[in-house]
Amino acid sequence: MLIFDRMDAQQTYVSAFGEVLLFLIVGIIFIVVTQLVSRILRPNRPNPEKLSSYESGEEASGSAWTQFNIQFYIIALIFLLFEVEIVFLFPWSTVFANKEMIKATNGTWGWFSLVEMLVFIAILALGLAYAWVNGHLDWIKPNPKPTPFVSPVPKDLYDKVNEKYISKHK
Repeated sequence: MLIFDRMDAQQTYVSAFGEVLLFLIVGIIFIVVTQLVSRILRPNRPNPEKLSSYESGEEASGSAWTQFNIQFYIIALIFLLFEVEIVFLFPWSTVFANKEMIKATNGTWGWFSLVEMLVFIAILALGLAYAWVNGHLDWIKPNPKPTPFVSPVPKDLYDKVNEKYISKHK
């Protein structure tokens, strides 16, 4: 791990490790300097409005530790699965189209890589079919149950108020 190598007595050059190290050092220095300059130049006038959390233009209410539908997580995992598939398909297609390699192997390379990718896609399709059949892709609709509430006001009083309202607005 030499940072500087010598080719001969007159010439010194930076090795590949040295180049990476220089890029890292310059990058860290750039980040630190820009942060310091922005801290010095920006105004610092905090107020309650600026210190409040921003939640899509709405006033934040309740705790951030709420339950959410686990289906979001499952859909995200399936999305990532197919994104990874595309990441593997693109280099495969570039290698598959290599005419010199196909010529050198009398076409067996092309057929081998085609069968290999079809097996890969079939395994992913099988996993998708399994998730679909088992209902992992069905959006689960919550079945809310109303909370029991016992009113201190008697029901007949509500009925009287409702009758008055209905007769008044006919």
